[in-house]
Amino acid sequence: MANNSELKGTIVKALAGFYYVQPDTGQGKPVQCRARGIFKKRGVSPFVGDRVVYSLTDNGDGAVEQILPRTSELIRPPVVNIELAVLVFSVTEPELNFQLLDKFLVHIEHAGLDTVICLSKSDLALTEGKEGESAREALRRVRAVYEPLGYEVFETSSRLSEGCEPLQQRLNHRMSVFAGQSGVGKSSLLNALVPGLALETNAISNRLGRGKHTTRHVELIETGFGGFVADTPGFSQLDFEELGIEDLGYCFREMRELSPSCKFRGCTHDHEPGCAVLDALEAGEIDAGRHAHYLAFMEEMKEKKRRY
Repeated sequence: MANNSELKGTIVKALAGFYYVQPDTGQGKPVQCRARGIFKKRGVSPFVGDRVVYSLTDNGDGAVEQILPRTSELIRPPVVNIELAVLVFSVTEPELNFQLLDKFLVHIEHAGLDTVICLSKSDLALTEGKEGESAREALRRVRAVYEPLGYEVFETSSRLSEGCEPLQQRLNHRMSVFAGQSGVGKSSLLNALVPGLALETNAISNRLGRGKHTTRHVELIETGFGGFVADTPGFSQLDFEELGIEDLGYCFREMRELSPSCKFRGCTHDHEPGCAVLDALEAGEIDAGRHAHYLAFMEEMKEKKRRY
C-alpha cells in the first residue's frame, strides 16, 4: 500500500476552493481536497486535469501536496494536460460561425494540441427549406476548407445517435476538451457519447439566437477505455492575451506552410510584395474567408496593444 504522502491522482473537478482528485487506482469516488497554502504563496493554482500528489486527512478528505509537470495548458478554458481538442459547432441553430471556429483553431494551434472539428445537429442537413440549405452549405464549406488543412471532421447527430461511435473511438485513452459556441449541443453530444451521463441541457433561446450556459464549471468526465473529456462552459468570445502578434500567422496552418517562401522575413501577409500567402490567395489556393479572419484577428490584437 502506498504511503499517504505518495498518493497520486488527477483533478477531475474544481469548485468553490475544493479540488476533486480521482485516485490513480481508478477505484472509489474522487477525493475532496484543499490545496496547500504554499501554492498560493508561489502564485500557482491547481487546474482541472492536473496530475497531483495528495495526502489524506483524518476526516477522509485530502490535501493537494504537489502538482506534477504539465504537458499542455489552456487558459480559457482553464484545463491542463489535454491531448485532443474537440471543437463542436452546429451546422445550423445557431448558424455556424466560421470566424469563431478560426479563433478557436488559432488558440488550439498555439497550445500545440491535436484537433478535430465536430459538426453537431448534422441531421438538420436532411431537412427542407432555408434551415436545411444553411446546414448543407456549412457542411460543404467545412469539408472543402478545413479537411485539406489536415483537420479531421466528424458529423454527429445526438438526436439520431449517429456519428457518435467514430468520435468515441477517437476519445479513447486520451484527455480531451470539448469547446465551442454556446447552444451547439455539447452537453447533448456528451450524453450520447457517455450513456447514463445525463448532463443538463437547455433549448436554444430563439430571441437571443444562442444557448443558455448549461455548464457552470470545468469538469472531467470519464468516457470509458481510459479516456477523460472536459466539458467546458460555452463561449461566445475569446481574447488573444496569451498570443503575440508574431505568433498569429503560425497558428494558421496554410500560412505556416507558405511563410518560408515570403520575400521578407516577418511578413504579415497583409500588403507586402513577394508575399507567398497573398500570391496563393490571389490564385485561389487558400480560402479568402480564413485570410479575412486572420486580418481581423491581427487588427483586434493591434487595437488591444494600442489601448494598453
